[in-house]
Amino acid sequence: MDSLDAMRLFARIVERRSFSLAATDLGLPRSTASEAVQQLEQRLGVRLLQRTTRRVSPTIDGEAYYRRCLSIIADIEDAEAAFTGAKPRGLLRIDVFGALARHVLLPSLPRFFTEYPDLQLHIGEGDRLVDLIEEGVDCVIRSGEPRDSAMVGRRIALLDEVTCASPDYLKRAGTPRTPDDLDGHRMIGFVSSVTRSVIPLEFMIDGALRRITLPMTVSVNAGETSFELAKLGFGLLQVPRYHVAPDLASGALVEVLPGFPPSPTPVSLLYPHSRQLSPRVRVFVDWVTKEFAARLPSAAAK
Repeated sequence: MDSLDAMRLFARIVERRSFSLAATDLGLPRSTASEAVQQLEQRLGVRLLQRTTRRVSPTIDGEAYYRRCLSIIADIEDAEAAFTGAKPRGLLRIDVFGALARHVLLPSLPRFFTEYPDLQLHIGEGDRLVDLIEEGVDCVIRSGEPRDSAMVGRRIALLDEVTCASPDYLKRAGTPRTPDDLDGHRMIGFVSSVTRSVIPLEFMIDGALRRITLPMTVSVNAGETSFELAKLGFGLLQVPRYHVAPDLASGALVEVLPGFPPSPTPVSLLYPHSRQLSPRVRVFVDWVTKEFAARLPSAAAK
């Protein structure tokens, strides 16, 4: 194994905290990974990794060497791309909440791989907080304002939100004309994966944001379930407009209080401060930004 491949392997072991997981990521036998690190430590004359039965972690020297490896690998990949015209290759691991993946990313993946045939993509779905370094994830796409200062964020969209309910629900409860008419109404509670509490409804009134939490019969932590509950008449729901555009068009759901819209939801692509933006991640970021602009033109990042 040459020095550059050994650096790539060592960096992945540090990030995954595991010889086995790193070897699997790179398509190598575990024995090859162990032998390569032993040879690397012998050549450098320092101990790079602390090994226990349950975990692998870098020593102080190993942490310093890891950061140098990241810088060297990124510089070499950039240099090769600049002089050879070579396109990025290898495995890219991302994490994105499923509705956005299905609506924006998946339809255009064939064109992405036509342009970058030597890339492989692993897509994780969720909206939980992800430890990008330890879980070996290169970048995540998340809604809401980024809270982790260890991440570099690039806003890629601003999603228009809508308040809606089923015709049957509005027939029973009445159609509110202003937020002051919401007494006696119910909402479908959506539990935040970050705060673990129900997110209140939001209404923009004369330039000021007002938050209201209504009584609820059901609360959920999955978007698809909340849409179905809204169509079944369980109450008011606030959701990105693109999620329910077909239901609004068919009449299965009706927009409520259009003159008092919720605040739009930012969508950001995040990656760790500790990593330079690799060519793989860079082309993915550029592609995702273009796809959001093309498929959700009203949500283009501002």
